[in-house]
Amino acid sequence: MYAYITLPDETLITHSQILDLNGVKSVKVHFERPSDDGFDYATCYLPSGQWVEQHGYSAEEMRQFDSIVKSHAHLLFRYAQCGGVSIA
Repeated sequence: MYAYITLPDETLITHSQILDLNGVKSVKVHFERPSDDGFDYATCYLPSGQWVEQHGYSAEEMRQFDSIVKSHAHLLFRYAQCGGVSIA
């Protein structure tokens, strides 16, 4: 998994390299932040945007994450193809 961005609440967004899921080029996107009982987390796959797991985030936070995933999908695919974000 490659680091993408960290949100102000310490949620780290990471993504995979390009995956082949049943013949569809896909990217796994994972959200995670420390919490009192370990970690809150959520995972979805692009291009479908389907959330496959979620723990500890509110419905409003999940709506925000869905918006982030949709608006950043093109960048997440680009960075997944080249091995993550290059930071100078």
